[in-house]
Amino acid sequence: MNKLIVISGPSGVGKGTIVNELLKKGDYALSISCTTRPPRKGETEGVSYFFINRDKFLSMIEEGGFLEYDNHFENFYGTPKDFVEKQLQTKNVILEIEVNGALNAKKSYPQAILIMILPPSFDELKSRLVGRGTENSEKIANRMSRIDYELSLRDKYDYIVVNDNLDRAVGEIEEIIKNS
Repeated sequence: MNKLIVISGPSGVGKGTIVNELLKKGDYALSISCTTRPPRKGETEGVSYFFINRDKFLSMIEEGGFLEYDNHFENFYGTPKDFVEKQLQTKNVILEIEVNGALNAKKSYPQAILIMILPPSFDELKSRLVGRGTENSEKIANRMSRIDYELSLRDKYDYIVVNDNLDRAVGEIEEIIKNS
């Protein structure tokens, strides 16, 4: 049976980079989430996200169309249930989602493997967020203020991986998946 792997952690911790490395190395499908936020530079519809309007998102909630969903930083994000179920028929599926979504996915799919990615330090995390250059200082401050909440949920995860070295972190996650 194929596995559902849920990867989450604070903004800027390197989740996307880790997931991209896993996709290069293994036979995985990446779940594509729906969101109501506008695309960032370089993001592609149907690859990065399914960008939908708020009304369509709310309609999908009513229809039970999400494995999980959440309102995060004033936008909705959700994992389309049909998309994941179809992908699981042939491959392991990776969800890269925030902590509330991860815990909700575990409720919907108890055999999911929850992995929280942590930064080596608070200062390193702030440096990564600023270095992305995708958000203003107010949005960065909002993301930083959420870290304590996210870390308070770490005991609800199956595994914790510190992203202090990309190759080491990816290798650790590969071992977790193989042995789970």
